[in-house]
Amino acid sequence: MVEGGPIDVLTGDWLAELTMLILARTQAKRPGGGYARSFVRQMEQVMGTCLDRGIRVVANAGGLDPDGCAEAVAEVADRLGLSPTIAYVDGDNLLPRLDDLLAAGVDLPDLVTGEPLTEPGRFISANAYFGCWGIVEALDRGADIVVTGRTTDAAVVCGPAAWHHGWARDDWDALAGAVVAGHVIECGTQATGGNYSFFTEIPGLERAGFPWADIAADGSSVIGKHNGTGGAVTVGTVTSQLLYEIGAPGYLGPDVTARFDTIRLEQEAPDRVQISDTRGEPPPPTLKVSMNRLGGYRSDLAIGLTGLDVDAKAELVEAAFWRACPLAPEDFDEVSSRTVYTGKDDPASNEEAVAQWCLTVKDADEQKVGRGVSNAMNELALASIPGFFAARSGGGARAFGVHRAGLVPAGLVPQHVVVLGGDRTVVDSAAPEGDVSVEPVPAPPSEVPAGPTVPAPLGRVVGTRSGDKGGDANLGVFARTPEAWAWLDGFLTTDRLRHLLPEAADLEIERHLLPNLLSVNFVIRKLLGEGVAASTRQDGQAKSLGEWLRARVVDVPESLLESA
Repeated sequence: MVEGGPIDVLTGDWLAELTMLILARTQAKRPGGGYARSFVRQMEQVMGTCLDRGIRVVANAGGLDPDGCAEAVAEVADRLGLSPTIAYVDGDNLLPRLDDLLAAGVDLPDLVTGEPLTEPGRFISANAYFGCWGIVEALDRGADIVVTGRTTDAAVVCGPAAWHHGWARDDWDALAGAVVAGHVIECGTQATGGNYSFFTEIPGLERAGFPWADIAADGSSVIGKHNGTGGAVTVGTVTSQLLYEIGAPGYLGPDVTARFDTIRLEQEAPDRVQISDTRGEPPPPTLKVSMNRLGGYRSDLAIGLTGLDVDAKAELVEAAFWRACPLAPEDFDEVSSRTVYTGKDDPASNEEAVAQWCLTVKDADEQKVGRGVSNAMNELALASIPGFFAARSGGGARAFGVHRAGLVPAGLVPQHVVVLGGDRTVVDSAAPEGDVSVEPVPAPPSEVPAGPTVPAPLGRVVGTRSGDKGGDANLGVFARTPEAWAWLDGFLTTDRLRHLLPEAADLEIERHLLPNLLSVNFVIRKLLGEGVAASTRQDGQAKSLGEWLRARVVDVPESLLESA
């Protein structure tokens, strides 16, 4: 990004819910080290060039220790003989304040259920999501490099845009446009063809280029990539990324609520997509708080079930395992078992003949899920089903984390901006109030195609993008023509989704329309249980959920298949 073409600001989003858990465990072993060390190494590679070219750097790589990260960057600069102005933004860490907040009547209710926080001592991280205004303050004070803690993914893009254009805190539409641009480029190559349903249409994906956002004074932007790099920037790749890890059309943030149902996309030129007309509303008066606690220990096993009689083999393996295990299922905090039918009829290879019986046991006591569990599996090797082999060994007990998303009044969590070698200033996190009315933009007029239907995979006519939101999963589905959208809108109801994805049949599902993007977004509550680190799904982050949906065979209008 630094050497491939002209940029003004190099931004980096380093944090996810799982990353915060990992950093918390790192910090426990190495106090002061709860930041992304890879960022420091990258600064060593490009810092000199950035300073020579006047490129600012803004990244939330500070994690749980933004001050430690800033000091590490300063050590690199000193070793290189460079003198950048380095600032960090902190104040997001609420872990030391949890008891005081609860004592003051601030119960940090759960984001989804509204249940108040209990047992604060069990948590190992608790960080409020900051917006962009601490970054703006740091840049106003001359920072060349800004390191933050838990800012939102889009804040590292919105901050430089608000600083450069001199936006006010109630420039809702401009802020919303910058948030949308930040959301598009926050996951790098996912905007240039990575994880794209129609990836066969994208050239050069063996080394996709990273995206950039050119943000105008009104908040509109052009998404592109450096010339000569792999991948592509198209309306499709941008639409796909817009659907990543979102909920309702009103995309809540600390600075603005960006209305995704007002976004307009246009292919301006090859590898150039313009985003315009995004409307914004005042944000909620609360900040989201990402919290992690250690949930206990787990052991995961999988036994190969090869060839014939898969159900009978699974039944025998399960019964024999519990007969050999020194503990019964009810002795564990949680037991999850399932048969995964991956074998094929008349298999042409050994691998094609294998299904799996999978088991996960969890408990607060590490000893319970340790050697006794693995020994029980080993005892079955010569004494149970024909063709027995371990498709996945438990490998002993391993710790897992549980994620919780809470809420805290924004006014209680100010942002502290520190310039190394200078003083500390404080930025209020509470946004101004406002009264804004926004209407969603309708889809282009079209009718459901008439004529015959034929069985075909749903993915022949629609794309998807899915991901994790704590214990929930989001599944965005997009059409590529108004005619396909007209059919998709009527066809893919919540009940239909339950039928196509039986795993979600008994779960709460929200359905949100984005007709301006020819898209519908589903939020499937608790599909991932207590979050990514605790999930027992094969894909604990739901990244492949959309591709599963696309593989399901449904009756599709023949005319849509012809146009696709």
